[in-house]
Amino acid sequence: MARIAFILLCHKDPAAVIDQARRLTAAGACMAIHFDANAPADDYALIRTALADTPSVVFAKRRLKCGWGEWSLVAATLEALKAAEAAFPEATHFYMISGDCMAIKSAEYAHEFLERDDADYIESFDFFESDWIKTGLREERLIYRHFFNERRHRRLFYASFNLQRRLGLKRRIPEDLQIMIGSQWWCLRRRTIESVLDFCRQRPDVLRFFRTTWIPDETFFQTLVRHLVPGVEIRSRPLTFLMFSDYGMPVTFYNDHYDLLLGQDFLFARKISPEATELKARLGELWAEKGARFVITNEGRSLYRFLTGRGREGRRFAPRFWETESTLGRERELMIVACKKWHVAKRLLSELRQISNVPSIEYLFDEEETRLPDLGGIQKTLAKRTRHRRALVRMLFDYYETDRLIFCLDPNNMDLLRDFYTDRSRTKLLQIECRFSDEYLIGHARRVGLLGERASSETIARLLPAIRADVLHEADRIKDEKFPHYYRMREWASPEENAAPLSAFFGLPLDTAREIASKDYLFAD
Repeated sequence: MARIAFILLCHKDPAAVIDQARRLTAAGACMAIHFDANAPADDYALIRTALADTPSVVFAKRRLKCGWGEWSLVAATLEALKAAEAAFPEATHFYMISGDCMAIKSAEYAHEFLERDDADYIESFDFFESDWIKTGLREERLIYRHFFNERRHRRLFYASFNLQRRLGLKRRIPEDLQIMIGSQWWCLRRRTIESVLDFCRQRPDVLRFFRTTWIPDETFFQTLVRHLVPGVEIRSRPLTFLMFSDYGMPVTFYNDHYDLLLGQDFLFARKISPEATELKARLGELWAEKGARFVITNEGRSLYRFLTGRGREGRRFAPRFWETESTLGRERELMIVACKKWHVAKRLLSELRQISNVPSIEYLFDEEETRLPDLGGIQKTLAKRTRHRRALVRMLFDYYETDRLIFCLDPNNMDLLRDFYTDRSRTKLLQIECRFSDEYLIGHARRVGLLGERASSETIARLLPAIRADVLHEADRIKDEKFPHYYRMREWASPEENAAPLSAFFGLPLDTAREIASKDYLFAD
């Protein structure tokens, strides 16, 4: 049976550390603690005294002063690992956590999870080939020596770095290692930990290299595990659920995140707010629960992006540099059909194709599978289409040898609408407003990844008003823009009322437009 030895790195809140240690070990786990030497000695003494009678808790023999981005974090982890490996010979897995982590599954579930798959869980991607690093230093982390902490001694950090760069003092990366990068929150099997500790004893040159690497806790274990363990035995993912905001800061979880956390395919989560007392109490009880069943939806990240993105209506005040010469042409007419219910807009285009030869394309910037001619690769992905929007549409005009072109657009693409309306071509917009049942909105949320197929009814009930408000907000934004050549159809309007905007937008005889507007199936779900 799996038995977990937790490797706890912490630096504050001794009462929370004591509670965490007692709670996790009460269900059969064991723990090695490294308490930062920067913290007050009294806090450390309090923890040692409170846990002195807990045989399943040990402490790192050496306490180190830790700093973000420094080797000291890796060294502290190694100290705790050595203590755990020696004290708990029955431990099968070593799971690294912080004082801000809490279990989001029961111990029973965690043990069964680890027993099902004989593997190490550690995020590890090729340092040079992956895009794991989004901003800041990249290969400079490795090829230069970093003696100072960037946060505490910023001037010295960059003075040393710039001096090495000017003098060409690059160093070699150990030739037998493929440097990997990933999250520092991992769960490794005992034999992997033993191999890592043996490697550290045998290869002081590698330890010397990483001692002056910047942010080595994201590369050291990730590199060594991939070096020592066959790839088929590594799952390149953490078992700790964490998210980051747009500003690169960890997302903090509060009392109302309980159901969301339980639905994620992870065993722990960080960061739990110190003020989330109800959440901490519920998760603490959950760890010891027997027979608990979990419905995995994995909708946390998509829900977070959706809810935090509401109200952020990013604007572009200037054209992209590649679009400065990408006008569609003053003599051309671009006709955009904006409708949240994609099937309604597609049906309308289907009717139009039977009576008109104007080229019409379905959701050009929303649906990857939209059928398009070969335009040299620019059309292959949504990202490329959106990035080169004007060039793409201009090429479609040229391909079809036409001065009139129709395509559909989801109403959430306000930046695209604004952009096309700033072009010298004549742009027209037909907005189709629809009714939205709860069932449709739930299906929409699942199609776009906001909800998992097994999302709880409580999650759906809480999210549904936000989704409905968001859909209505998108429609209102279009109306508020007061675009020229704007026309509107409404599901609840009569065929006669809808015929007039249809006729004006497409340039159809009024009788023909009325015939299309009278189709029973046009708005059907």
